[in-house]
Amino acid sequence: MPIGPTVLITLFLLLASRSILAAQAQVGQTAPAIELPSLLEDGKPLINLDSLRGKVVYLDFWASWCGPCRVSFPLLDELRRDLGPKGFEVLAVGVDEFEKDAIRFVREFPVSYPVVLDATGETPGRYGILGMPTGFLLDRKGVIRLMHQGFHRQDVEKLRVHILQLLDSPE
Repeated sequence: MPIGPTVLITLFLLLASRSILAAQAQVGQTAPAIELPSLLEDGKPLINLDSLRGKVVYLDFWASWCGPCRVSFPLLDELRRDLGPKGFEVLAVGVDEFEKDAIRFVREFPVSYPVVLDATGETPGRYGILGMPTGFLLDRKGVIRLMHQGFHRQDVEKLRVHILQLLDSPE
């Protein structure tokens, strides 16, 4: 009996979703490497995720068209200002195709933490990003301890609890 187009499409979607999930960065794994140009700094120096080892890091994937990112940016900045002296950092990875859109967003929602841009989509692809914003909380060794999708105002206090636990951890 021949396989119909509906069955073929269903099989393709099933296999595609499995490969996306297999490629997604997982809790308990070391975060995939990131080395991207700073969005706003003169000379566009490269910022490397490995250079943040020893700190607890919230890796935030965002886009200028993302509504919840307008909420997360100022709240993450406040969290970073509060907990930065204890060893907490945020690294924001923009995924806009056009740099001017990302720059406009960051000027509207300025932050004190580093912001980089990956217009190619390579980095979000390595992390298996499916929606914006998506965040990964990394321990001091660069291991993913929490994945967080979307963002609501009340999420910041839940994140604070996880961050404080990692900051207080001996490792």
